[in-house]
Amino acid sequence: MVTSEQQTEKIALVVEDDKSVSQLIRLYLVQAGYKVLAAEDGLIGLQMALNDAPDIVLLDLNLPGMDGIEVCKNIRKESEVPIIMVTARVDEDDRLAGLDLGADDYVSKPFSPRELVARVNAILRRTSKAIEKREESGSKVCVGDVVIDLDRRSATILENEIELTPTEFRLLAYFIECRGRTVSRDQIIEHVFGYDFSGYDRTVDTHVSNLRKKLEAANPSKHHLKTMYGIGYRFDV
Repeated sequence: MVTSEQQTEKIALVVEDDKSVSQLIRLYLVQAGYKVLAAEDGLIGLQMALNDAPDIVLLDLNLPGMDGIEVCKNIRKESEVPIIMVTARVDEDDRLAGLDLGADDYVSKPFSPRELVARVNAILRRTSKAIEKREESGSKVCVGDVVIDLDRRSATILENEIELTPTEFRLLAYFIECRGRTVSRDQIIEHVFGYDFSGYDRTVDTHVSNLRKKLEAANPSKHHLKTMYGIGYRFDV
């Protein structure tokens, strides 16, 4: 049954060279109300991601033409479209490499098609809410040397813009909102990833680590984002 939330027919791009897996994902996404585009080659998938304006990309790592890691890297140079990595690789470093490059989530093969659809729904809900919040506020928030523009979804330090993925921007906005207070992983999952997030603590930690590196690269003299071991994280001005 298609809900009113899904009647706008969001577009999902599936980049997967295994036809049986691609067809299975397509079947469940179509049943959930999505229009599905598909590519079996990394280069073709990259072109479709940049030219066909999908709302979300489901990206395999092992692809002919161009590896999924490179596809993700190149998408992020041009687009903020949400990306879910779908991988059979058992090495955690391979999966986390996708998060380092800006993927929003990853799913390991074999996977539950219903869980995959749930993750797609969850990410698009978060994206939609973030857009609505920016449209409602349309304001800048200045905290010390950090300025975020909720309307443009941009962040600057010392007037230099930082390139952030959508997840990293939501993290930064939440940390700034809670500045001076320690927030736990559970709180981050609730406010940034959503109640229905089904990833792992390491996924959260990787996104936070990536954000910290970018903040400190922009201003090495400041260490805003601190790890409170056994508790969570704190953003200090």
